Amino acid sequence: MQFNHVIRSEAELRAIMGDPVAPPVVEKTLSKLDRHCLTFIGRSPFVLISSADVDGRMDISPRGDAPGFVKIVSEDALLIPDRPGNQRFDTFCNIFKNPNVGLIFLIPGKRETLRVSGKAEVIRDLEWLEPMSVHGKIPALALAVHVEEAFMHCGKCTVRSNIWNPAEWPALEGLSSLAEAMKDAAAIPAPVEAVEDIIAEDERSRLY
Repeated sequence: MQFNHVIRSEAELRAIMGDPVAPPVVEKTLSKLDRHCLTFIGRSPFVLISSADVDGRMDISPRGDAPGFVKIVSEDALLIPDRPGNQRFDTFCNIFKNPNVGLIFLIPGKRETLRVSGKAEVIRDLEWLEPMSVHGKIPALALAVHVEEAFMHCGKCTVRSNIWNPAEWPALEGLSSLAEAMKDAAAIPAPVEAVEDIIAEDERSRLY
């Protein structure tokens, strides 16, 4: 694609769009987690983690578990347990090269989201991992996030998208299944049904 009118600086952006609508929009950024942030994290069952390698290639990884699965260590430190997955470890491999991460916490039905950014490291201290056990299974690793910024994000995007309004959800007919997408992307010779069985068994036996 080629575009003829590309905005290349904040000065150009502000000349077109103006400044933030009111001082609180800028001043709401915190350097530590306040009581509102801590409560939000404690009630959230889902977080998106963004990371990048040294060349700026981005990755966004979803993590989910029972509400409060992200352990609050302090007002400036969080622990996210690593549950069994696909073993790609894209987030971890990025962090080894570039520790900067961004998080977005969601709570179903809650319009606003919570944005957190900081620096992360991969830890395996048993005294921190054991309290995050589920069904007697201790996570092998956890992502430790040292918070540098946090703020609540307004709910306009959830209002526009109707993401929490089931009556407005789009139909799922015509969407490919994970098995179909995997089969095509990796040219898997097995039938779709066999791939579906593998996915189902993985969900049954490797959630924790």
